[in-house]
Amino acid sequence: MTNTRTTAEQIAIRCVRMMGDGAREEFEALVHPEGFNRESAAEPPPARGAGPEAFFASAQWLRAAYTDMSWEIHEVVSDGDLVVLHTTMHGKHVGTFVIYDADGRPAQAFPSTGKSFAATQTHWCRISDGRLIEHWANRDDLGQATQLGWAPPSPAYLLRMQVATRRARRES
Repeated sequence: MTNTRTTAEQIAIRCVRMMGDGAREEFEALVHPEGFNRESAAEPPPARGAGPEAFFASAQWLRAAYTDMSWEIHEVVSDGDLVVLHTTMHGKHVGTFVIYDADGRPAQAFPSTGKSFAATQTHWCRISDGRLIEHWANRDDLGQATQLGWAPPSPAYLLRMQVATRRARRES
């Protein structure tokens, strides 16, 4: 079977997968200097900007909480400069996952559970000049939260969340 993927599709696939394993140089090569992640509102301040540095900061944020991150690609659809990927993200929750408020302060922290998860996601990627210039996603966050024991949380996990949130706020 020959590879019939367009260049834009190949770029979009690699941009999603490099969140788990890409080096800074790869982000610089594949993310447009004006590249923007529409999902960055709940991420740490360094991830909220534009360009390769912001995308790399998002990757570091995810990697601090999850190991063994990978994306299984189910479907790829493209129309001009827009590529849509239907995926399943796999990973293991090994570090505290922190969600940030509009001011860039830790709003909620989810301490490690040591559990693995597989959550469906759809990634929308706009490609310009051979690089990712825009990204947004639809994720099954509730499915992931349920698999990791975040929802519904046990009373003991709620207490761990409070402690982790206070610690994240002190460290920010």
